[in-house]
Amino acid sequence: MLRIRGTVGDLAVDLTVEMDESDWARLGSQLGVQLQESKPAGESVTKPVANRNDAVWDIAQDLLRKAGHMSGPDLLGQLEGLAGSTAAGKRLMVRMRHSSNVKVESHGDAPEYHWVDQ
Repeated sequence: MLRIRGTVGDLAVDLTVEMDESDWARLGSQLGVQLQESKPAGESVTKPVANRNDAVWDIAQDLLRKAGHMSGPDLLGQLEGLAGSTAAGKRLMVRMRHSSNVKVESHGDAPEYHWVDQ
């Protein structure tokens, strides 16, 4: 499930979209996120398709990677919409804070999240 919250002009918007595994895979491919490793020629062992949580995590990382940096409140808003709830968005934010690709700087009232290429 994908939840999008925000406003359009003065109107509040709260949209929920149901997505199955193929929808997540299609979304990931459009964002340039590879959700399944391709099998090299001649190799019979396959890697299972990433589950929904891995897909959401990949998309969340890609979101920050493409933006370069985001304020904590802006990032949380995006992650809430992506994950479908405030609690799930906060879990993604904590996971980002502990990721080796993310640097968090304190700027006044709100932290700033920066993507760090390694």
